[in-house]
Amino acid sequence: MKTVIWIASSKRDLEDLPKQVIRAFGYAIYQAQEGVHPDIAKVMKGFGSAEVIELIDDDNGGTFRAVYTVRFGDVIFILHVFQKKSKKGIETPKQDIELIHARLRRAEEIYKELKLRGK
Repeated sequence: MKTVIWIASSKRDLEDLPKQVIRAFGYAIYQAQEGVHPDIAKVMKGFGSAEVIELIDDDNGGTFRAVYTVRFGDVIFILHVFQKKSKKGIETPKQDIELIHARLRRAEEIYKELKLRGK
């Protein structure tokens, strides 16, 4: 089973979502740990490969997203959890994309540190 590491506020952000969404994302993350592509997941565009995955779930309160990466093989980094509030259809807001890119760079740093320590 792959290890899960939460970047920045992503875990706290998940805990603030509706319970049904928390359950859906929790199960999907568990599936990813087991090496299974979750049903509610799709590859996130704009990251150059299939290594950044977006979980999507809807609730009466809106559409929610959780973004993670499988780039590092034995570790899943949860990069960002948020409610989609884009006014332009299905497009993810630019500020969220920039935050995901920044947290992906941070995940790379953390992974390098873990490997240096032999974990």
